Amino acid sequence: MTDGQRRTTIRDVAARAGVSPGTVSKALNGTGQISAQTRQRILAAAAETGFRPNELARSVFERRSYTVGMITTDSFERFSVPVMLGAEDALGAGRISVFLCDSRDDPIREKHYIDVLQGRRVDGFIVTGRSSNIRQPLTVEPGTPVVYALTPSANPRDCSIVVDDQAVGRVAGEHFLRMGRTRIAHITGPERFDAARERLTGLEQALAAGGAQLVAPAYFGGWGEDWGRQAAQMLLRAHPDVDAIYCGSDLLARGVTDGLREGGRNVPHDIAVIGTDNWEIIATGARPPLTTVDTSLTEVGRIAAERLLDAIAGRPHSGVELVPPRLVLRASTDDSAT
Repeated sequence: MTDGQRRTTIRDVAARAGVSPGTVSKALNGTGQISAQTRQRILAAAAETGFRPNELARSVFERRSYTVGMITTDSFERFSVPVMLGAEDALGAGRISVFLCDSRDDPIREKHYIDVLQGRRVDGFIVTGRSSNIRQPLTVEPGTPVVYALTPSANPRDCSIVVDDQAVGRVAGEHFLRMGRTRIAHITGPERFDAARERLTGLEQALAAGGAQLVAPAYFGGWGEDWGRQAAQMLLRAHPDVDAIYCGSDLLARGVTDGLREGGRNVPHDIAVIGTDNWEIIATGARPPLTTVDTSLTEVGRIAAERLLDAIAGRPHSGVELVPPRLVLRASTDDSAT
């Protein structure tokens, strides 16, 4: 459209495509039951006429703000950022913006953000955090869609998209068994974390299916390198014949590899190591680079956003949906080095 020309309207697109203005609106917003052929014809008509939707008019007409609030308790943003990136990938296709608010585990701050965002008439909320521990449901106005990502709601009727933490442990255990490692240990974070307990369960299931078991009860402690280094030294003293260690985080795994090296062990020739999270700057910077289980947080965010879009469109989901992990192979379990 050049200066002085009339702005192309949704009615112009409808006339060009031979459909009603309402059908054009549904096609451009990705809603409604429209055949792929009709949707394609409408999109082609919009391109040919140079149609550019007026976002303000669209939001008033459809009583939507085309914004979503994301509430997180993850002050370090280690886990919420991948979730948000995945959510934005899904929401961006519908030109929906995201307001990210960090409640810092403070109920008063969280309520303030909810009030502010509902004052802005957000279309819904995605709630996430730094762990997979169950949290209390968000208190919002009736009819406001909410989806929980990574951190599930205590209400089983809510929609929660979470990491399959048992599968995380199974993936690690199965890889060790494929390598022929049978003297396997587990070093992880605090036992109060649901993820730590679930990953241990998955690991033990995989080992039992392969006729093996842990050489010792799991070493629960912190999530950082210091605990990894200390636990590795304790493990070597108690079980010097250990040949594989699965770690509950990449930070732990990097500390473990340091402790093993200080104890005169070669990774992976003597002892193979697998981490968790696929925190790339940590995993690739370790010596040697870490094989790790990627917990698919971006996928968690993407699916959560898709479920929220469904809820906004009147098709809500409920219950817990598990997202499978994937193994990322690097040198710490390189079979050629064994």
